[in-house]
Amino acid sequence: MRRLFPVTDQTTPDSVPAPGAQPEAPADLVDREWTLDELAEAYAYPAPLTAPGTPGTPATSDAPHRWLRANMVSTLDGAAQHDGRSQAISSDADMRIFGTLRGLADVVIAGAETVRLEGYRPARARDAFAARRAADGQAPAPAIAVVSASLNLDFSLPLFTSPLVPTLVLTGAAASPDRIRDAEKAGARVIVAGDGPGVEPDRAVTALADMGLVRQLTEGGPRLLGQFAAAGVLDELCLTVAPLLTAGSAQRITGGPVLPDPERFALAAVLEEAGFLFTRYRRI
Repeated sequence: MRRLFPVTDQTTPDSVPAPGAQPEAPADLVDREWTLDELAEAYAYPAPLTAPGTPGTPATSDAPHRWLRANMVSTLDGAAQHDGRSQAISSDADMRIFGTLRGLADVVIAGAETVRLEGYRPARARDAFAARRAADGQAPAPAIAVVSASLNLDFSLPLFTSPLVPTLVLTGAAASPDRIRDAEKAGARVIVAGDGPGVEPDRAVTALADMGLVRQLTEGGPRLLGQFAAAGVLDELCLTVAPLLTAGSAQRITGGPVLPDPERFALAAVLEEAGFLFTRYRRI
């Protein structure tokens, strides 16, 4: 894996490296497979992150109370999936970063359709991240939070019946009481984060942060990511650009209505392996 630009916490236009500027990475991080610990350092969440009301945190603290990061993959021609799934446009290095991002998160947020199509299972505890998570006061594995208005989910699946950390279901106030009971009976925790049939993105991320789940990761799908973007709550995008062309009419990484004005993100870092670019952008 090759570092093209250094990781930086700056998010202003002036912080973006000039075209062609490629500061050299340390020799021991060039053209070799990075360890998971090295990837974890490169993708660490901003610090400090504190849940609202955390003891010892001043009420006027400017520290962010949560950080929502998205992880998506796209082909050169903008396809976020092939034959309905993202696996076909991924790579081994992409999956290592995928696992690293999960290993750092308190909660993984996914739309119901993505959960169904990608066959989501409970997140697992991994030895490589155990010490880091324990030091940060995190559970052994991130919780999975499923966003669903209809609650049309199979609550007999392991995601709901046997997770290491109880699965969360985010829905609206108009959700079926029977389906809420089914979810809770299966062991899921239901969170109402909207006054109507659907989930309001700002309320969803705030509700999770209020539970102490401040390191937030969303894996889409495109419609959910589009909603987060439209609501202005997306802080960071980790986008893998695959050196592939698929043509067709596959979804982009975001869907939904067009934003009134394009939202500007600043480049924070780029890694490369086998032609795949692993980019990080932060909202300005």
